[in-house]
This record gives sequence, C-alpha cells and structure tokens, in this order.
Amino acid sequence: MCGIAGFVGFQGLTGGQAREVAVEMALRIAHRGPDDAGVWVDDSLEVALGHRRLSIVDLSPAGHQPMHSDSGRYVMVFNGEIYNHQALRDQLSSGNGPPVKWKGHSDTETLLGCFDAWGVEKTFQATVGMFAIALVDRETRELFLARDRIGEKPLYYGWQNGTLLFGSELKALKAHPKFAGEIERNAIALQLRHNCIPAPYSIYKGIQKLPPGTFLRVCVGASPTQAGSQSGHGNAPKPYWSLAETVLEGQRNPFAGDDVEAVDTLDRLLRDSVRQQMVADVPLGAFLSGGIDSSTIVALMQAQSARPVRTFTIGFREPGYNEAEHAKAVAKHLGTDHTELYVSPTEALDVIPRLPMLYDEPFSDSSQIPTFLISQLTRRHVTVSLSGDAGDELFYGYRQYFRMVRIWKTLCRLPRAVRQVVGRAIQSLSVSGWNRIAGPFIPVLPAEMRNVGHKAHKLADMLEACAPETMYRGQISHWGRPSEIVVGAEEPQTVLSDHACWCELADVESRIMYLDAMSYLPDDILAKVDRAAMGVSLETRIPMLDHRVVEFAWRLPMRMKVRNGQGKWILRQVLNKYVPKELIDRPKMGFGVPIDSWLRGPLRDWSEGLLGESRLRQEGFFDPGPIREKWAAHLSGRNWQYHLWDVLMFQAWLEQERKQ
Repeated sequence: MCGIAGFVGFQGLTGGQAREVAVEMALRIAHRGPDDAGVWVDDSLEVALGHRRLSIVDLSPAGHQPMHSDSGRYVMVFNGEIYNHQALRDQLSSGNGPPVKWKGHSDTETLLGCFDAWGVEKTFQATVGMFAIALVDRETRELFLARDRIGEKPLYYGWQNGTLLFGSELKALKAHPKFAGEIERNAIALQLRHNCIPAPYSIYKGIQKLPPGTFLRVCVGASPTQAGSQSGHGNAPKPYWSLAETVLEGQRNPFAGDDVEAVDTLDRLLRDSVRQQMVADVPLGAFLSGGIDSSTIVALMQAQSARPVRTFTIGFREPGYNEAEHAKAVAKHLGTDHTELYVSPTEALDVIPRLPMLYDEPFSDSSQIPTFLISQLTRRHVTVSLSGDAGDELFYGYRQYFRMVRIWKTLCRLPRAVRQVVGRAIQSLSVSGWNRIAGPFIPVLPAEMRNVGHKAHKLADMLEACAPETMYRGQISHWGRPSEIVVGAEEPQTVLSDHACWCELADVESRIMYLDAMSYLPDDILAKVDRAAMGVSLETRIPMLDHRVVEFAWRLPMRMKVRNGQGKWILRQVLNKYVPKELIDRPKMGFGVPIDSWLRGPLRDWSEGLLGESRLRQEGFFDPGPIREKWAAHLSGRNWQYHLWDVLMFQAWLEQERKQ
C-alpha cells in the first residue's frame, strides 16, 4: 500500500522547483508509505510524479517507485495490490512477444510489463486487485489516472489555475502552490445528507474523486489551455468495468444451480480470493469482530494457513457496543493467535481531534472512531490486515433492507395519489409542531421514538416517494433538506437521486442493494477503512470485493441471500462449514460508539464551542436556527446524534482548515 501524488503543467516552475513541489506533495502523505519515497519529473512533458511506499511485496530496491517499464515507454506510480500479478507474469512470459527482463518480483513491475504488452485498458481489465494509478505514456504523451473497480483506493484530481493536480489524499494536492482551496458549499449539503461526500464531488471547488472502475486520459506536454480542454473540463472518466452492467448481466444470466452448488461455488471463490490476498512479504493478520463477515474471512484464512492466523479485535465496556467476547469465541474455535484490547471512553475520545486530518474533508460516520482504534491496535503487530467488509452489500445483510422493503410493499397497496395527499398533509405541520402535539406522550415513548416530528416527516417522505430508490434515499438521509441548512448551497445529484444511474431490476431488494453498492460502500465504508488504516500505515485488504465474487453475488437469486426472514443465507452456509452456528447466530451489532451520550457528557463543552450561534453566523456556512434547535433537543434527551455529528465534523474540519 502506498500514496501517490503529482501534477501536469509547471506554470513557470523550473524542473528543479517542480521536483521540490512533488517531493512536498508526497511528503504530506508519508503515513501512507513510510518505507521509501521517490519522484520523477519530465521537463518536456511538464509532468511530475511523487510516491510514498509501504513495502508489502518485494521489499528490495527493485520495488522502488516511480518505476519505468522495461521498454522505457511507461512511467508509473501505483497505490494498491494486484493479487493475480504472478499469473499475469506467467502469461507474459508464455506469450509470443519479446521476453520481459524482470528486475524484481513486485506487482508494480508486472503491471508495467502488461502495459507494454497489452496497452492500458486491457491491462486494467486483466487485473484482480485494488489500486489507484498514475501512468505516463511517453510515446503518446498522455497521462492516465485509474481507480480499482469498487473504489477501495482513493484518487483525487482537478485543475487548479491551469495545473492538473492529483493524489491519494487531498493533503497532497494542498501542498501545491496552485491549489486554490475554495470550499464547495454544495458538497457540504451532500455531507449533511450522507455523512460523507460521495464521488465525484469533494469539499473543494474544482477537485473531484475519480469514480471506481474508471480511468481518465489527459494529454501532457501541451499548453494548459489545450490540456484542460482535452481532459480536465472535457473528457469524462471512461469505465473499464461497470457495476451497473455487472448487475444487469447477473439478471440476464442468473445462477442456475441448486443450493449446494451455489454454496460450493461461493466457498471456492472466497477461498481463492483469500488465498491470493494472503500473499505478502511482511506480517499479515485480520480484523475479527465475531460477526458473519469477518468470521468467514478468518475461517478461510485459517483453513489455508499452516500456522495460527493473527486476529485482532477491540472491545468496549458500554453495553450494546461490545463484540469482543463473540470474537474471542470464534478465535478460540478456529485456533487463531488472537489479540484484543478493551478501549476506555477516554481513549476513544482522544481520537476525535485527529479525525479532520485523517479524512481531509468532512466525514461523519462515527464508526470512524473504532475503525481507527482497531487499525492502530493491528498495526502494532502486523503490516497487512484482511477485512470482512462488503458482505452486507453483496448478500443482503443490513436490517434496514428488510424494514424498507416491508414499508414500500405496504405503501404500494395505496394509490399514489392518496399517498401524496397524506404525505403533504403531514408535512404541512413542522417538525416542532408535531413535537408540541406529542409533548405529553414523549417521556413515556422509547428513546428511538421521541423525535416524533422527525419520524412524521420521514413517513411523509415515504408516502410521497415515486420509487423505492426515492424512498430509500429519504430513509438513509440524515438532514432531509440540507440545502435549507447550508447557506447558498444547491444539492447536486448523486447515484441516489439521478434516475439515469438506477438499474431496472425486477425486485425491490436488489434495487436498494445496488444503490448501497454504488454509493454507501465506496464513499463511506471503503473511505473510512482506507483513511483510518493508512493513517497508521496499515494496509487493508477486502477479499469479498474481488470482482469475481461481486459478479457471482449479483448472479444469485434473492432466495439464496434471504431465507426465513434472515439475510446472508448463502454466506452463513459457507461459514457453517468452519464455525458452529451457535457461535454466530445472534442479532447484528453495529460497529459504533455511544456518540449520543458523549455529546451530553464529555463532548458537551467541545460541541457547544463548535455549535455556538454567533460562531455559526460569523462563519456563514449554516443557518444556526435548526442546528441550535436540535442541539437543545438532544441535551433534553431526544436523540439527534447523527444530525449533530454531521455538523460537528464539518465544524472541526473547518477549524483545522483555518489553522493551516
């Protein structure tokens, strides 16, 4: 795992000055690669590439980057791992072309050999792995920026004052003197809705995230005007793999075997993915929560390892937030070398000041805190950790899926016109108005039901929804109308709101799973894991995101994912081969921390400082009224933790931004 950075267009910089800037850009992301650093500058092309290396495969100088292909045509910086790189080498060696003079055994060198032999797009399609790549073709005078199929590795890019900047994290781009740093208010609205800023948007104007499964072609060595018109503001990223097409192909060509064949196929695919992802020249382990997903990955690791696998978990003393005992039981059954750490509230709270620097832009999924803590623990012992992420999105694991499908099917029994009339009637009374009406009953309601007005407006949104996608977006949104809270913002369209991005699928279940796989998975889950782990120089690998597993999962009929009212049926059958059911069968527990009580307790003064009315007005990003109203309601016992955490994470990020 590594970090990459660079730019196109020197804009008056000499070659020496360009090199210094590239060195500084790479230095800003040294945590992604503390083992080695390198820079390559070409004056005639006006291109600079920077790299920070976390040595995982081929620890020798032969793995140093930036790296040139054997022909000298290509120069590349690369962040990630290509798990089938040895098979690709064998394919190159058995081909009809000239033999490659290998200097080492890194996957970086393998990729460059493939580019020489097959070209750019075909090489991307041949890979199994995760990556962010910046590749210079010196012959055609082009730069290619590329990102892996699902979006495990981040890649930002954008034109700033005539220069194209790119890098693994925004802090690398901010090191360039041409970086403008103008805050994009529309992106704040997205963050308040989704608790993250989804691709292709970023918190800065003119800076984008490259979408998963795409590459961008940029002419280099041209004038800034020519380069900008040909790439930055004209050509769109081109897909080399499409989740939408994968989903539709799965519907056209569904799996036709029986249950036994399906379970055996998934077992084989996951075993193969795990086996490939266990290859490393440094110590390797796995996160283990004791849930279905992580337990499956660890079981398949241990089944293919001659010695105990290193596993790691963190625990909390607070009831409802601790899975450590479950993880310990699974580890004992499988015979892993298990390490656990119980985290005190103080240790968890100490992470919060680090969050703005870790994520570089507002990010408010509060599970970022335990994710960082488990990464920190794991890095003390190993350099690579496998993770069980993506099982929920692939195999229908989230409880909210069941609830939303049930609600949608119930609502569909009513004529749409009736639903809309009722929905508008509910919304004619404000949230606070509904709360006043329900006032006498609120103290006796369960805590999760005390925001009566908010629940009423959520119901209204569901009633007015014209499609399950619309209802789903409303239900997972934090601030339902964030552009009314963010001053001067117009909320952009995303996968969840743009009908052109939806897939015409036969069942409601698949339609909402698809939305999560396109948005929540890459923009929240994978971003959270990448920044938390790379913040402590830990490489994470996610076997369930092998694209062959993803493609198979989308071929499975829903009855192989959901059975007897329980999700992840097929994944459970695989796990049952290795772990007794009684160790796993229990209600799903989220990976969270008690933010709600912390905001009323140890975080109250910090929160009040960031949410002060005069401060909010002076900064000019938010209308203080709704925020102060929710803050007061939360202190009185109602739960507005998600809405408030969104605002607090922006405010904490803004405070850090203005210190730089």
